[in-house]
Amino acid sequence: MTAPQEPEQAGVCGRPSRESAFHDAWSESVDPAEVPVAKAFAAATCPENRHIADWLGDVSGLRVLDLGAGAGEAATWFALRGAQVTAADLSDGMLRLAEAVGRHHGVAFECVCCPAEELPFEPESFDVVYAANVFHHADKARALDEVRRVLRPGGRLACWDPLAHNPLINVYRRLARSVRSADERPLRMRDLSLFRERFSCVEHRTFWLFTLWLFLRFYVVEHVSPARERYWKKVVRESERLEGSYARLRRLDDWVLSKMPWLGRYCWNLVVCATK
Repeated sequence: MTAPQEPEQAGVCGRPSRESAFHDAWSESVDPAEVPVAKAFAAATCPENRHIADWLGDVSGLRVLDLGAGAGEAATWFALRGAQVTAADLSDGMLRLAEAVGRHHGVAFECVCCPAEELPFEPESFDVVYAANVFHHADKARALDEVRRVLRPGGRLACWDPLAHNPLINVYRRLARSVRSADERPLRMRDLSLFRERFSCVEHRTFWLFTLWLFLRFYVVEHVSPARERYWKKVVRESERLEGSYARLRRLDDWVLSKMPWLGRYCWNLVVCATK
């Protein structure tokens, strides 16, 4: 009798094709002119990217791999700041969208279709690897091995992904199944060990605790169905409208997490900044 598969390995053979098909279909519904490039790194409701931008500092002239480039917000943002950008994604459709977003903003970058676990780049090819919402779609250990391989000595990984521990968010995930891929596996705090095994310096922060009230507001007050609209995109797109509420709740988050950092496991997102 064969042993039961761990969740990370279950269905792994079909995962790339399922992920590619899901994201190809998603890409067809997106207007490149409406992808919020500036907001993605500047809006108050994008604390993950704001933190990463501060940590990375000036990226002009650096070789940046945007891993899991999606709609191309980050690839375009880095290119606008003078980086030499390569956008990699499992989805051809998303790469075409990313190219179109770049053109809309007057920049160009290389696009490569590949899985995060099998990067077709030479060792030590990049100064920075940026990965937003990538590792919870991939085999985390294999993808991190590849990231370490393609980073030069002293190169930096900046990434963020959702966490698995908050029971309310897990209810939301069940309600939002139609706008989420079937193979997602949100990170657990123990997954930080995967980063520490591969990088010499690893820092992490968590975001969205009481600020998750905005999700409840969408559902309970505004009656926005999570099965029809992606809340994590809505908070970016409508950042100006939400900024006041978010700022008040963010102050509460910062105070509570400074006093009880263990509550960070119940936040929505985990940011990891690591150096090879």
